[in-house]
Amino acid sequence: MGVVGASELGIFLLKNKLITEEQLIEAMRIQKKEGKRLAQVLLKLGYISEEKLTAALSAQHQAPIVDLKNFTIDPFIKKLLPYEFIVKNLFVPISKNGDTLLVAMADPSNHLAINDAKFLTGMNIDVCIAPGSQIIDFVKANFKKTETHKPFDKVSSHDSDLPIEESLDKAIDSALSLVPEEDKKEEEDELKLIDAPIVRLVNNLFVNAINSRASDIHIEPGELDVVVRYRIDGALTPIVKLPLKVKNALVSRIKIMSNMDISERRLPQDGRVKLRLGERRNIDCRISTLPTIFGEKVVIRLLDKEILQLDLTKLGIDEESLPDFMTAINRPYGMILVTGPTGSGKTTTLYSMLSTLNKPDVNIMTAEDPVEYNFPGINQIQIKEEIGLTFANALRAFLRQDPDIIMVGEIRDFETAEIAIKAALTGHLVLSTLHTNNAPTTITRLVNMGIEPFLVASSVIMVVAQRLVRTICPFCRVEQNLSYKMLLDIGFTSDEAKEVKVYMGKGCQKCNNTGYRGRIALYEVMPLKEEIKELILQGANALELKREAIRLGMITLRRSGLNKIKQGIVSVGEVLKATFED
Repeated sequence: MGVVGASELGIFLLKNKLITEEQLIEAMRIQKKEGKRLAQVLLKLGYISEEKLTAALSAQHQAPIVDLKNFTIDPFIKKLLPYEFIVKNLFVPISKNGDTLLVAMADPSNHLAINDAKFLTGMNIDVCIAPGSQIIDFVKANFKKTETHKPFDKVSSHDSDLPIEESLDKAIDSALSLVPEEDKKEEEDELKLIDAPIVRLVNNLFVNAINSRASDIHIEPGELDVVVRYRIDGALTPIVKLPLKVKNALVSRIKIMSNMDISERRLPQDGRVKLRLGERRNIDCRISTLPTIFGEKVVIRLLDKEILQLDLTKLGIDEESLPDFMTAINRPYGMILVTGPTGSGKTTTLYSMLSTLNKPDVNIMTAEDPVEYNFPGINQIQIKEEIGLTFANALRAFLRQDPDIIMVGEIRDFETAEIAIKAALTGHLVLSTLHTNNAPTTITRLVNMGIEPFLVASSVIMVVAQRLVRTICPFCRVEQNLSYKMLLDIGFTSDEAKEVKVYMGKGCQKCNNTGYRGRIALYEVMPLKEEIKELILQGANALELKREAIRLGMITLRRSGLNKIKQGIVSVGEVLKATFED
């Protein structure tokens, strides 16, 4: 049973015998002619009652039905969305919880309205369902055209206001209508193209990425089109393909925002811009351009402090490791090293430590390249190697500034390592990062850099290795059947393999059909106990250090992953991809 071109709603109603195939075909014909939504057409034709349609929509979208009769609404909620928007989409805000707005809709398949509401309010949207006639009565009783306005309708940077007036699809259409068929080559011609539609297109790319929880935006010119991809939960996701004719105008607009030279297309450039989404949410953006054979590629890193997780107890540290972790960061002096590859969340862990230690009676100084987030009460220095401000030179200067806690973005060479270790030995708590595969190899890496083993054993108090893995989407989580032997091969004990339940995400609308939503870190916490220090002084290799650390209770990266599999929050595939056992 099926009708070619039918929407999900039409198929659902047909499958549940709420309408006939002939009725669906007729409704689709009128829908195409009048440009209305299928639900509106079905009601108008009398093919389904409002009560049955509401129940069907609730079942299809797994959204609760709300009774708006005698519902009291907060005056502030009334002003969150424009009156015209509410009436046009039968989309009414009814309550607010933190940064989440609960709305009642007649048709929850109207994803454009939901996305537009995100743009207009700067908030997350939770949907419930109410009959259209009830929403109309509710609006008449509670809303007046003059009372509604758009308090969060602008994203602004240091150089311009960026109004968000439409959905991403509409912004693309507007931009394409402005740009001529042939791509402009002259700078003066290109500047003429940077008009309101291009501005709105760029704005919507930003806001859509922020609302999608993206960490990066990639704008990549190809031979035939321009591909826009978002990095969501660590994975790149294609979002839209744009015609080549918008390429130069799009890149130039981004360059203007970040104070780059729009006439320079042959060399890489870096810039930065601060955006304001609404009145309370600021997002820092680091922008990099790179000339490719088809034009300039742009990568934009979105640094949204609002979603930065600074609670050490929620980062993913195993309960057994947390006491050792907290003991180490509360030591008055010594060195703590966080290790892992690029993109493993080391900076977030360091910031979480600093946030915990940041008190009025403590002088904290950091040397970073680059400074990603600004924190009140912490003195942060941007490394500029081109003028001689290196990590080593910054560290030397810090020691003359009466610091209590020092953070060094990365130990890259012997000079930086030597100064950091001396600082740790002279009464300072030093935090830094290294690029190693696990915690034990960090010790041998320092020794190979030229640091004497006795200095390493005396200064380093804890090494933390970490990896980021995607968490299973809670909305589409299902149990996964794996054989007993496979569970043993992964690393579970015989008893665990008999009892453990393994889960995966099958994919849904909430997670863009990926099966994953959000990320969590796997941690390997190795405090340098006396037995470990003795092995370091004896010149033990990384494997010997690892065996002893495990004997003393260290949870490896693989075991941390297995623990999270047992908790039902991480899939087996993610753990296998992020960890390996020697």
